[in-house]
Amino acid sequence: MGWLEFVTAYAVFFLSHSIPVRPPVRPWLQTRLGQRGFTLAYSALSLAVLAWLVGAAGRAPHVPLWVWAPWQAHVPLVVMGPVCLILAFTIARPNPFSFGGAWNDRFDPIRPGIVRWSRHPLLLALALWAAAHVVPNGDLAHVILFGTFAVFAMVGGRLIDRRKRREMGTEWLRLGVAVANVPLLSWFATGGTLVRLLASIFLYATLVWLHPILFGVSPLP
Repeated sequence: MGWLEFVTAYAVFFLSHSIPVRPPVRPWLQTRLGQRGFTLAYSALSLAVLAWLVGAAGRAPHVPLWVWAPWQAHVPLVVMGPVCLILAFTIARPNPFSFGGAWNDRFDPIRPGIVRWSRHPLLLALALWAAAHVVPNGDLAHVILFGTFAVFAMVGGRLIDRRKRREMGTEWLRLGVAVANVPLLSWFATGGTLVRLLASIFLYATLVWLHPILFGVSPLP
């Protein structure tokens, strides 16, 4: 039953991420929910299914692939710092190159924020989160789970680039060239930098506090 639940949750996760964004389905949902309503509903569904999938991986039969060592617990603790920083500087900011951007019509390529570092910061955060969690979870179910997420995040950026280039045409190239000419540290020049830095610290502390409640395991060594 453990493997059956894991496989089912796995299938539901990928179906929930592929069907709502298909060309016939997404416009229908956006018409009824609005752009922001669709983003919120899609995000809530994704988080709910992700929580189920992570829980199902923990309930799957334990098949060890390598021996756990105390140092492995420090890897996600260190990597989640940059992950929270990326999320804090990404959420509720315009990003016409990827998904999840807010108010994309207000995007200023001269002040691109974290988009100067990555066109897909949410996918970058997902890849770092997944890769870091592979290290202390050396059993088959978790390696499949987190390893697939890391690969999915890296491949997903290319797929989104292909779709956005098709949808935006020459505007995609124009914005890309403009963003590439902005200094790398421009993301610290955007508004609300201190607030977002504090938000990243709060997010990190909250995740550490909630981890044993949500997943039954403390992330602390």
